[in-house]
Amino acid sequence: MQPDLTPPLSFADFQLDGQLLSAISQLGFTRPTPVQQHAIPLALTHKDLLVSAETGSGKTAAFLLPTLHRLLTERSTLFGTRALILSPTRELARQTFDHCRQLAQFTQLKIGLITGGEDFKQQQGTLRRNAGIIIVTPGRLLELMEQNAPDFSHLDVLILDEADRMLDMGFNDAVMTIAGRCNKERQTLLFSATLTHYGVIKIADKLLKNHKVVALNTLHDGHSNIQQQIVLADDNDHKQKLLAWLLLHETYDKALVFSNTRVKAIELEGMLRAHGVRVCVLHGEMDHQDRKRTMALFRDGVVNALVSTDLAARGLDVKGINLVINFDIPRNGIDYIHRIGRTGRADEQGVTLALVKSTEWNLMSSIARFLKQTFERRTIKELEGSYKGPKKLKSSGKAAGVKKKTVPKKTVAEKVKVRHRDKKNIGKRRVPSNKPEPNTAG
Repeated sequence: MQPDLTPPLSFADFQLDGQLLSAISQLGFTRPTPVQQHAIPLALTHKDLLVSAETGSGKTAAFLLPTLHRLLTERSTLFGTRALILSPTRELARQTFDHCRQLAQFTQLKIGLITGGEDFKQQQGTLRRNAGIIIVTPGRLLELMEQNAPDFSHLDVLILDEADRMLDMGFNDAVMTIAGRCNKERQTLLFSATLTHYGVIKIADKLLKNHKVVALNTLHDGHSNIQQQIVLADDNDHKQKLLAWLLLHETYDKALVFSNTRVKAIELEGMLRAHGVRVCVLHGEMDHQDRKRTMALFRDGVVNALVSTDLAARGLDVKGINLVINFDIPRNGIDYIHRIGRTGRADEQGVTLALVKSTEWNLMSSIARFLKQTFERRTIKELEGSYKGPKKLKSSGKAAGVKKKTVPKKTVAEKVKVRHRDKKNIGKRRVPSNKPEPNTAG
């Protein structure tokens, strides 16, 4: 999850354009901050990024420096804005604009600022004057779009700064509309104070392609009202017994069970029905009417448990979910955040459980390391299994494997001898032995 990079000693280690290094020296910056150390090298390779960093961590320079470097080193004769930065407020947009001008002070790059409350026609002119970088608030940009002013067909980089704050202010639809008008082949950088924000994960799923994640803060901080537990299981049959027991004995209003596949989700629904659980299933191959009917049953409390795949759960927003069970361990930390974020919302308390068998231990350990936390171990006394976890652990928390016995390799002479013998035997018919078979009769 985390990029494994050696922290650079100075900004010169990034091999940035000399004009940028001169500006950095002029500003008195000496050593890159952690978010700059991790995000800048990835951004310079044109990767899409999902970055979590607190305010004041140096994240503005983390997206400005690689973007400015790209515009300086990859010249373009095409008309139109090459880098677009969306900011949630006028104040933040102004701060980003001032910082951008400082970093670009020794270059010829044109930088434009567009926010609400300023002259509309003048801002239309800013867009037409082919500014290389535009810093803008979403609301005002939408107004300009209604006049068909912006041309983002040749955009190289789209940056969403403080995405969590932008979404909290109700700009989700505006962001998606703006992104839809941008070059499809662009690089997208999404910066947020937290990755625990459900809207951030949702919009990242839609806008980012093969992205890398840089998480500098503790992701668990955003889930302080969620009790996260793991229960060890011997195998899938043991998991099913544990799942049925939990849904029949835990206290909850609504429960959400996650499976990694459609087939398993359907199987679990049938098993739970047989145990008397009021349950329904949601998966990606259901038609619209069936999905609508299922969600109505769940929202209205006709059923109080829903088994779902990750694909089907995209966009799912139901109040009252206070129990989330991962029957299958999710494939990565972001999917895990996406799942548990369905409970503990609006300052309500929630419980999440992950059923972990031996083959899933290392995956769960990777997620725990990504989240920078330790999960609470829980045992169901009525269904306690034989699997107690790995006997030995690596420093990463993963199971320490048994060393394989090394079989001595054949020498070159031995290999040649075997090949020579095999060639001599090719085509020869095996002659049956004249020795009598041993008498085994009693």
